[in-house]
Amino acid sequence: MTAPDYASLIDAETWAFIRDSESWYPPETATFPVARQREIYDAMCRAFFKGYPEGVEAEDRALGGVPCRIYDCGPAAVTVLYLHGGGFVVGGLDSHDDVCAEICKTTGFRVVAADYRLAPEHLHPAAYDDALAAARATLAAVPGPLVLVGDSAGGNLAAAVAQTLKADRRLAGQVLIYPGLGGDHDRGSYLTHAEAPMLTRADTLYYAAIRHADGVEPPDDATAAPLWAASFAGLPPTVAFSAECDPLADDARHYCALIAAEGGQAHRVLEPGLVHGYLRARSTVTRARDSFARITAAIAALGAGTWPYGEQP
Repeated sequence: MTAPDYASLIDAETWAFIRDSESWYPPETATFPVARQREIYDAMCRAFFKGYPEGVEAEDRALGGVPCRIYDCGPAAVTVLYLHGGGFVVGGLDSHDDVCAEICKTTGFRVVAADYRLAPEHLHPAAYDDALAAARATLAAVPGPLVLVGDSAGGNLAAAVAQTLKADRRLAGQVLIYPGLGGDHDRGSYLTHAEAPMLTRADTLYYAAIRHADGVEPPDDATAAPLWAASFAGLPPTVAFSAECDPLADDARHYCALIAAEGGQAHRVLEPGLVHGYLRARSTVTRARDSFARITAAIAALGAGTWPYGEQP
């Protein structure tokens, strides 16, 4: 298999972002002890932190027994539950703090970020249980629709929660950002982009295994791998974003195709030349900025109960 020509696929702005990221988070970080991984990741997130837009305020409060951070910029009829990425190993309320604040400001929606438990101290289904508890508590605490949003590992959790809560009519939709949904590691983008910048196939195998006591994903547990669900009927409207240069790129495509095949609304957006983790590049990379605008527009549309994507892809 011919390796992708990343020198031409990835533009200069994105390469600068990759080099900046790797200066904080070296490519071999996933091989380090977990405590060291978290130190490195937290330092990188602080370095990329952009602050809050004017008018956004946040409050830390537990929902469903899960530590959460609630963002408001005025009265809101819609709530977003945001589940952060980090391979189920790193991240928390601070890692995506500015992302959540910007989603709040751009959409006008209330945003609830959930600080779910991390592996390997807390194995599956701990993170899923926390995400589900936070979603249920949010639905109980506020009126109006709920939109589930997550990036990477958080996209996995959002999709798992959507599967569990799909009968609740207040679940207005889900927006998944370069999600890892349990795809086949031996085909498609996992092989084509096995050595992609920012995330490799080896990294995805590590993060998939670390959640489980025996290091093996169970083949019949859709709460761990949403692509393994027995049925995709009844899921809420779904918009999933893939970075082109990412071993996880096919997961969103396959997931949306399965939803559409069972009559649901699903739209996948492939972002050319972008890499895993590009949310942190939204202020410096034109492609990432444009994608973030599409992401917030998708959240706003689903929260408003509209579907701007026409027929199924």
